[in-house]
Parts: sequence; C-alpha cells; structure tokens
Amino acid sequence: MSVRLSLDRFEGKGKEIAVLVSDDGNTLNLPKSFLPAGTQPGDVLTLSLERDALATRQVAEETKRVQEKLSERDPGGDIKL
Repeated sequence: MSVRLSLDRFEGKGKEIAVLVSDDGNTLNLPKSFLPAGTQPGDVLTLSLERDALATRQVAEETKRVQEKLSERDPGGDIKL
C-alpha cells in the first residue's frame, strides 16, 4: 500500500515534527528524522507500508516465551497489598 503525501510544514520547538498532508486532506505527523535528507515543505513523498509476517511471528513467539517464563514464578491467586 502506498500513499502520496505533501510536506506541509515543520512544527514543534525545534521544528522536529513533519506535518504531511495526503491527497484527501488527512494529516500525518512524523518525526523529521523519518524523512529523506533535504526534504523541504512543498515536497511530495510516497509512504509505503507492508505487513512483515515473519517479524510478527517472531514477536508472538518471544512474547509467548516471556509469558511462560513469568508464569513459572507466579503462584496465582489474588494480590495481597
């Protein structure tokens, strides 16, 4: 999926937030550091997003390992304050 965005302006104390506007008028704020070097207001950018199925599985597996490790130490029951 790709979206065309126009860099409208920079905001924030140090002008570190890029305000991007899509063709349909929606705005997206990103850190200026995410933009290609030299990008200036008025430039048109293309943003592409894709789902990373492998990374998603890896995160799910790691989360499951952490939960299992934590459950080994959890006696269960109510928390006593």
